[in-house]
Amino acid sequence: MHVNARILTHRLAQQCTFNRIVTFSTKPTQQAAAVAVPQQQEAAGPPVRKPIVPAHYRFVYPEFLPDPKVEWRNSVREKLERLDMLDRRRQIELPEFYVGSILAVTSSDPHAAGKTSRFVGICIHRERCGLRARFILRNVIDHQGIEVVYELYDPTIQKVEVLRLEKRLDDSLFYLRDALPEYSTFDEHMEAETLEEGTPVPVNDIKVVLRPRPWLERWERQNLRGVANIDQYLKDKHRKSAAKVQKPWEKYDLMKQYRSTIPEEEQKEIFAEVHTELHTLELQRKRNKRKRTFVKPKQLA
Repeated sequence: MHVNARILTHRLAQQCTFNRIVTFSTKPTQQAAAVAVPQQQEAAGPPVRKPIVPAHYRFVYPEFLPDPKVEWRNSVREKLERLDMLDRRRQIELPEFYVGSILAVTSSDPHAAGKTSRFVGICIHRERCGLRARFILRNVIDHQGIEVVYELYDPTIQKVEVLRLEKRLDDSLFYLRDALPEYSTFDEHMEAETLEEGTPVPVNDIKVVLRPRPWLERWERQNLRGVANIDQYLKDKHRKSAAKVQKPWEKYDLMKQYRSTIPEEEQKEIFAEVHTELHTLELQRKRNKRKRTFVKPKQLA
């Protein structure tokens, strides 16, 4: 039978072939891989460094976080408000303070002597967010309790001084309205108490003593830690009514916690926008503080 020469040659070539044995590794060495990674990074461009936002920013600047209610959210308005808040902070120093800190606020008042008024008091409440953020100061003057509500970014505020930086056991101190007057009385000429840099904010664990009933609110229903003698003025009917309205399961309600807070990822994005400017303002404030505390030595004879 006649066989084509081309087919015969192909069959002979398949029979005579052998497998090639490789005696070395075909994987790139570590040195070659290390050289290839920087080349890829150079081709992709310089890496973008994200600012490292301190974890305590959400406590120092809570007004930069928007309202957690979805129906009140507006991303464009929130960004514009943050820009306006930074512009205001460039004009006036707004120091760090918490509920329980003692402040002195100087604001313009057309009806006061010198067109300015200065009020010293303890911060009993902070609320709202953005440009609408506000706080309440309380002091007892001439045996009369006085409370003043200040808008944090009000252009009429000229100066905010922290006379004593501290925290309290509760997030709100409205119960000072029913407490003895000495817990809300502060000298108008009180001097500022300084803390060393890097010192954690102290927590004042004092427990106030309430006056006898009637009270402005039912404090026995609010799980207060800064009050000493609530049980002293309670009767059985008060305890029973307080037990009926208790909701101990709410601390396990994750959806309620989610709706009442801003997610951590969104908080980082918000503070990443304003971190650089806030950090610059903090450094400037520290420089000004050192200049004020420096006393030039007198020349000796």
